[in-house]
Amino acid sequence: QEQLVESGGGFVQPGGSLKLSCKSPRTILSVFTSSDLGWFRQGPGEERELVARITSGGIIDYADSVKGRFTISKDNSKRMVYLQMGNLKSADTAVYYCTREESGVPMYWGQGTRVTVGE
Repeated sequence: QEQLVESGGGFVQPGGSLKLSCKSPRTILSVFTSSDLGWFRQGPGEERELVARITSGGIIDYADSVKGRFTISKDNSKRMVYLQMGNLKSADTAVYYCTREESGVPMYWGQGTRVTVGE
């Protein structure tokens, strides 16, 4: 069964940085390489939202709220996708999930990693 596993969450003060990682060790390499990948988040009492997305060809999109602060990247050879987060704000507090799409739909999800931004 395919499984995505996130890591790297934690507590950070406003203005700080964190790097989230997501691995998909059971995905066939060719499938991972040809997949579009993304990071979603769900804050307390909020709906889940797309934060960043990277296509198999390397086209990247970000939510307006994180543009200029977050960077998504991937390493196909390692079956990894990353989310570098900088200048973190309290509004970034959320559980972050990585996803792998099939036919344009986030089909596979990790269990999430919690990010808390506070004093």
